[in-house]
This record gives sequence, structure tokens and C-alpha cells, in this order.
Amino acid sequence: MRTRRARHPHHDAPDTTADFSRIVALPEGPEKVRLKQQVVEAWMPMAERLAQRFRNRGESLEDLQQVASLGLVKAVDRYDPDRGCAFESFAIPTIVGELKRHFRDHTWGLHVPRRVQELRNRVRTSRRELSLEAGDRSPTVAQIAEHARMSEEDVLVGLEALESYSALSLDAELPGSDDGYTLADTLGRAEPGFDRVVFREAVKPRLKRLPERERRILYMRFFCDMTQTKIADQLGVSQMHVSRLLSRTCRRLREEVDADLEPRSERELAAA
Repeated sequence: MRTRRARHPHHDAPDTTADFSRIVALPEGPEKVRLKQQVVEAWMPMAERLAQRFRNRGESLEDLQQVASLGLVKAVDRYDPDRGCAFESFAIPTIVGELKRHFRDHTWGLHVPRRVQELRNRVRTSRRELSLEAGDRSPTVAQIAEHARMSEEDVLVGLEALESYSALSLDAELPGSDDGYTLADTLGRAEPGFDRVVFREAVKPRLKRLPERERRILYMRFFCDMTQTKIADQLGVSQMHVSRLLSRTCRRLREEVDADLEPRSERELAAA
């Protein structure tokens, strides 16, 4: 009769069965805490080995080992030997889950919802598997969707999230650029000329409705670049009177233009 071979434990999987039995039997107190610490120390090599699986992903190995150690502490606290499973079978998913949670919550350059992160992981895995089968050819969206059993819309979301893990500096040079051309150089800037066109067209009909003398004063001041004193001499009035007319006319034009350019909803709210 064929017998089942016992699974060979890992080299870093110590036998702490008796220790866990004692931990369950002990009441809360210093002795129980000390025994838990001993178990954590005994299993620490396994936690460090699991952390090494996630190296070269942008996080230092020391930080990953700390996260894995935290997962090991949680596993020791939550493990119940009466459930019948070996501690190793319970601890490994707990530690790996803690490491994955760390990457999900703390290493993304942009805030991405958990669902989108999961779509990204499924798309990345499927694309890698399909690339191995197809050689150098990149799989299409439809092929990834069929392989991962996802909709094409979710695949597109996952593909977009592949580029959202880390942010690119605006000072980074663009690929193939030899003259220091950066991403910041491609960004648009506010064009003040656009606002001048809008204001000029908005003020035109109001200028036509001004009295002749006020229109003439504005023309001499802003188009002929004449001083207020020269304008006053031509009109036969005082310089102070010209100054008051200029201020009053410009203020009225500005208020009328601003009122027309103000969003309708804001005007209705102000009227209410």
C-alpha cells in the first residue's frame, strides 16, 4: 500500500509546537510575552527569507525585513494550534500579506484605489505569462482580457495603472533628448494675450457708447500717450478734472466688463 511522504520542512522552520502549546496554556503576563518573543526569534530567518522575495522593487531590504517581522509577530499572536494546521502554513500567508499590503499602501507615488491596484497586478501577471508564450510580441488588450478573464475596459485601467506606481520628475529628460529637454518643457503655460483679446472685445461696444468728450480723453491718453496736462490744455479744463474723468470712466468700464464676464451662476447667487 502506498503511503504519503511527509513534507520536508524548510531549513528555517524550527519545531515550536511545544512552545505554542505552552503559550495557549499560559495566562496573560510576562512569561507568556517572553515565550512569544522566543518563538518570534526562532522563526525570524523564515521571515527574512520571505522578505527577500520582494527585493529589487524599490524598497530597501532592511525595510522589507522589518515589515516581514511585523507580520511574523502578528502570526504568533493570532496562531491557534487547536485548529490543526502547522504554524508555518499560517505564518507564511500572514507575512506575505503584510509585505503586499506594505507595497499597496506605502510605495505608490500616486493614490490609486485598491481595485485598480488589483487590476494592475492581474494585468501585469497575464502580460508576463503571455509574453513568455509569444516571444517578443506584446499581447493585445483582447488577449490579456481573455487570459485573465477580465473585461477589456478593466484591462485598459490596469495598463494605465502600470505607469502610476512612481511619479516621473518634471526635471527628468525625455527619452532620446540630447539637449536637456525635460518633461517640464512640454507643459503649456498661460498665455496672457488670450485675456487681452477677451477684454478688448468686451470693452469695444462700451467705448462706442461713451460721451464724445470721454472717448476723446481716453484716445489721447492711451492711444496718443499724451499727459493729463496736455489733454487739459487741449480741452480747456484743469488737469485735476481730466484725472477725475479718466478714473471715473475706466472704473465704470471695468465694472461693466467684469459683470459680463462673471459666471451666470455667481451673478444669480449674488442676486439671491
